[in-house]
Amino acid sequence: MTTMVKTTYREALREALRDALRRDERVFLMGEDVGEYGGSFGVSLGLLEEFGPERIRNTPLSEAAFVGAGIGAALGGMRPIVEVMTVNFSMLALDQLVNTAAALLHMSGGQFSVPLVVRMTTGAGRQLAAQHSHSLENWYAHVPGLRVVAPATMEDARGMLWTALEDPDPVVMFEHGSLYNAAGEIAEDAGPVDLDRAAVRREGSDVTLITYGGSLGKTLEAAEALAADGVAAEVVDLRTLRPLDDATVVGSVRRTHRAVVVDEGWRTGSLAAEVSARITEQAFYDLDAPVARVCTAEVPIPYARHLELAALPSTERIVAAAEEVCASRG
Repeated sequence: MTTMVKTTYREALREALRDALRRDERVFLMGEDVGEYGGSFGVSLGLLEEFGPERIRNTPLSEAAFVGAGIGAALGGMRPIVEVMTVNFSMLALDQLVNTAAALLHMSGGQFSVPLVVRMTTGAGRQLAAQHSHSLENWYAHVPGLRVVAPATMEDARGMLWTALEDPDPVVMFEHGSLYNAAGEIAEDAGPVDLDRAAVRREGSDVTLITYGGSLGKTLEAAEALAADGVAAEVVDLRTLRPLDDATVVGSVRRTHRAVVVDEGWRTGSLAAEVSARITEQAFYDLDAPVARVCTAEVPIPYARHLELAALPSTERIVAAAEEVCASRG
């Protein structure tokens, strides 16, 4: 019988780091304040005392420098985990990630891989205003040579890191800031998880709700509300944003014949647009209604709490979109 233990998303991530550091002496963590301070969001708290400063390395405030150092370490045979405080700061390392890490395997004719994992906090909803509330997962999901993952559950927070470290290509891991305090239960022996498949988090027959990361909770709440009105919504958690698991998404839409994509990114050029296009390309004749999208309003994220909430996807907006695509349901 599986023993379940209470944990939080933050603690699940910390246990994933601890497990990786114990499994492989080549693994080390580097980033701003990851040592004594325990990271800006407390994920690495206590790891410095356990593994020492050679493996838990504080860095100067230069994302270009320490992401570049991570790339060099990966090329040298190490398995670095680089923590970037928030996704907006990762823009300072775009040259390293896009022009170097993502391209080296191709540009070296397959001679050099970059087994690097870059973790970063993403998303809004915490009154951090326009500077620290970006959802730029689609930027990275656009780039060949990168794998992009977004753990939305305790199991994925615990299990994605080791699988990512085994990947010869660089992996960018997006942790939604609203999830760190989320509490739940996880199997005591929880371990590595598959990064190649999306997950059906709730089964249904009337409409498919497709989402990832911090929007999964809202989407599941919307499915519960829809069930009270007699609409059976299936919820698909993408989990890996590059490469997308078309088979799971399209398979679900072919069963339900309707789709709503929920994405905290801005609507224009969004990941939701890509998912919608793939559904239309592969399952057009299975659709009984146009694919709907619920995205963040096209504004810099406001600081004021009521305006921030108004800008973001909400349970109510997801329900409304699902009800609209189901309006012709027989």
